[in-house]
Amino acid sequence: MTTASYVLGVVASLLVLIIVIEMLRRRRLRERHALWWLIAGILALIAGIFPKTLEWAAQLVGVQLPTNLVFFVGIAILFLVCLQHSAELTTVEAKTRTLAEQSAMQELRIRELERQLTGKDRLAPDSDGE
Repeated sequence: MTTASYVLGVVASLLVLIIVIEMLRRRRLRERHALWWLIAGILALIAGIFPKTLEWAAQLVGVQLPTNLVFFVGIAILFLVCLQHSAELTTVEAKTRTLAEQSAMQELRIRELERQLTGKDRLAPDSDGE
């Protein structure tokens, strides 16, 4: 790999880290969502600064080309992000369903109370004394 590609990797990973940290700071991203992006950014930064580390890790796990390891780790991180979001979406859907059911029950109670009040108003004598 050329020096330019290493520099591009370092700059890109720093950019990812800066964006994630800034989104955390502005409360546009929660910590539990940022975890995988921070891990990916740090791993990319380490690989960019110390390219031999990537070659060592590729040899360690038996991958011939270090770039294949990068793609595998990237796909694994994206898979984990999707899995985390799917689990959270399931939880949110369950809470939404519960809230919708509670709201429907409250509306039913309000209508019943309004119906009871309307019926009592018809039976009550006028305030004019008639």
